[in-house]
Amino acid sequence: MLQLNQIASLTSARFLQQVSNPGIQHFLLDSRQRREHSKALFFAIRGRQHDGHQYIKELYLKGFRNFIVQTPINLSSTPEANVLQVPDSIQALQQIAASQRQQFRYPVIAITGSNGKTIVKEWLFQMLWQDHVIVRSPKSYNSQIGVPLSLLEMRSHHSLGIFEAGISLPNEMKQLAKMLKCDYGIITNLGSAHDEGFDNRLQKAKEKLQLFQGCKWFVYPNDYPELSTAILSMSRDSKAISWGSSKLSDYQLIALKATGNSTKLQMRHHASETSIHFDIPFTDQASIENLCCCVVFLLEYGLSHQQIQNRLRSLEPVAMRLEMKQGINSCQLINDAYNSDLQSLRIALDFLDQQQQSQDKIVVLSDLLQTGRAKPELYSEVAELLKARSLTEVVTIGPESALHLAPALTHHFQSKSYERSKDFLAQHDLSLWSHATILFKGARKFHFEQIVNKLSLKAHQTRLEINLNAIAHNLRIYRSLLDKHVKVMAMVKSAAYGSGSTEVAKTLSYHKADYLAVAYPDEGVQIRKAGIQLPIMVMNSYPGSFEIMVQNQLEPEIFNIEQLDQFLKALQRSQVPLPYPIHIKLETGMNRLGFGSKDIRELIETCRKANDSLEIKSLMSHLSVSDTPNGKAYSLQQIETFKSLCNTINKQLQIAPLRHILNSTGVVNFPEAHFDMVRLGIGLYGVDPSNKLQQELQTVASLKSFVSQVKTVPAHSSIGYGRVGQTGNEPRIIATIAIGYADGYFRSLSDGKASVLIRGQLAPTIGNICMDMCMVDVSDIPGVAPGDEVLLFGETPSVEQVASWANTIAYELMTSISQRVKRVFYIE
Repeated sequence: MLQLNQIASLTSARFLQQVSNPGIQHFLLDSRQRREHSKALFFAIRGRQHDGHQYIKELYLKGFRNFIVQTPINLSSTPEANVLQVPDSIQALQQIAASQRQQFRYPVIAITGSNGKTIVKEWLFQMLWQDHVIVRSPKSYNSQIGVPLSLLEMRSHHSLGIFEAGISLPNEMKQLAKMLKCDYGIITNLGSAHDEGFDNRLQKAKEKLQLFQGCKWFVYPNDYPELSTAILSMSRDSKAISWGSSKLSDYQLIALKATGNSTKLQMRHHASETSIHFDIPFTDQASIENLCCCVVFLLEYGLSHQQIQNRLRSLEPVAMRLEMKQGINSCQLINDAYNSDLQSLRIALDFLDQQQQSQDKIVVLSDLLQTGRAKPELYSEVAELLKARSLTEVVTIGPESALHLAPALTHHFQSKSYERSKDFLAQHDLSLWSHATILFKGARKFHFEQIVNKLSLKAHQTRLEINLNAIAHNLRIYRSLLDKHVKVMAMVKSAAYGSGSTEVAKTLSYHKADYLAVAYPDEGVQIRKAGIQLPIMVMNSYPGSFEIMVQNQLEPEIFNIEQLDQFLKALQRSQVPLPYPIHIKLETGMNRLGFGSKDIRELIETCRKANDSLEIKSLMSHLSVSDTPNGKAYSLQQIETFKSLCNTINKQLQIAPLRHILNSTGVVNFPEAHFDMVRLGIGLYGVDPSNKLQQELQTVASLKSFVSQVKTVPAHSSIGYGRVGQTGNEPRIIATIAIGYADGYFRSLSDGKASVLIRGQLAPTIGNICMDMCMVDVSDIPGVAPGDEVLLFGETPSVEQVASWANTIAYELMTSISQRVKRVFYIE
């Protein structure tokens, strides 16, 4: 624990106000995280769109008393706070982390690469925890902020550190290397990730290799030409150990042979001229590459061949994500039951805090394994973490938590303890859990998947997976195009383009979207019931819905005089505080909805008569050809019409509401018309119709199913309804998949017009798409078996590609996915 005066010295900070010199244990950059107030230090970071200084007063009222700021604040609102000023809050955090790193002499392993960093880190942990007490990066904390937060977890009881380091721009690795000062390293590969931030792949390779300057040795795959070239230009103070297919490799990859669910790996060690054999419990190329990095590292680290092989046998897949799904009795299940370290528990509890759709919050927690800490001290800290949350019940599973944790919880909320998961299932009355949000957090050995499966809502096994991290990423990408004052209205209509409006809305709220927009009032009511307080605009409101809209603080889009008159009458009948916010839709050329130039005088007169009943929050319109290159002139004409109408209304009514006319494509194509707010729709979900931003966006939705049956169909046979599918002159291997047009997989994708991804290869449809299933030809894909996962759209093929095959647009395909298809939300 660092004293605040020490932190001031480390960062060359200036005290704007000091009332005490507390010990600091928690370092916060997010005002929504819960930590012990007296031991927490909040770093106010000023970004392009958000300013952490804005949340200091709110945090002070919650009990926080220690702050690092970049600019002076109003100290009269924080009279009992310690406030330090530094030139750069992130740099200050890094300076503290670097000091923390220097206090410990145990070895540190640093891992970088375009992909696979987290997997390699977790697999090294699984294979080295028997020998060391390991501190490692939580989740994928590998950025300029993630690395220092990871290093601040280092403690004296640890004996090894394993940390990730990631970069996206030149000159970033130098700062990470300065903090990490690694003894050993691994670079996993060199791929296309973040290519856009560098002049070329060679520049990126050189940047990544700065991480290993001065280390003892590092491992790298030499099948990447730019990486090998970059290593030749490195100074020779660090030994580079190569593996790959080249005969010049220190460890030459001789043979790979897949056998069932494992792969036989043969390598030749160049120095000793010996052949090495391993059985790897995976068959996919990415896992094999990652495990080759691990194996070579462990051999150099001093583990014997037999030790490595024994540990490979017990190696488990790495859960890269926390999932949220529907449970029985209207419960929401948060499944993070794959690891059980303290830092990932904090992250999971923070996620649970975000869920406002139910009052009851329950945690099911296993013993925390492989921490290396004394049990009483460890579980005392866990108890404090839990007691800081608004929980209704905690269930512990495992002998350690029953002994050390449960007694500390009994006076705070309901708590029960069980020895094993099977005991919980046999003895706990699951029917008592209703309309609750339940977090499952535990080590894999406790088999929490048995409990989650028991509580899961049994549904169609075809699923639409929604990556909530990707939505947050895409929001950041679009925000980077906007001036700081420009607000974001996020479109969550049509169940968030088929993704699920409530969970998506919670994510957008957490990441500080300014407004939400829905198509109809019932969508807005659903979001309000989830506890989301962001302003919500309703695009299609009607007189019969005004009462429920007002009750739920939903703001109507008003597009004609009759509708405005009816809404004013509804306000008179209600007891709602006035003025009430509305949004005025202007007709500029879409010829769909809105007040045209001939209607403006009557609109102004009606608003004047309304006196103080209305607050016009925004004036808005919509471009009809924002994504069409030859429509630019028409769009510019619409923008000028919009500006003229806005100027007239503002001048006559003496108001200055927000103005917005652009959708996702318009944001990219017409930066001069960002005005005060933009409306982000399909772009948030990873689709850029302009195709100018597509490479920077991340895929949000992945439609997945599974193979129900595989059969060999003889030559000259027909397949499916109408005998449309034909095998031709050769027998074909046909896989039947559990998805059809009733799920939203269009019939127009029949008989070779589309392909699905199975075992990393594309398989074309054959025959007509049926109501509940479809058939694909897997003759060229070896080993396809019932139960294999099938990707209908996602990374490959993309939703845009499938929409093109169906002769439609991505909007239609995404919003057509049936409600019987289970939505699974996850964060990585």
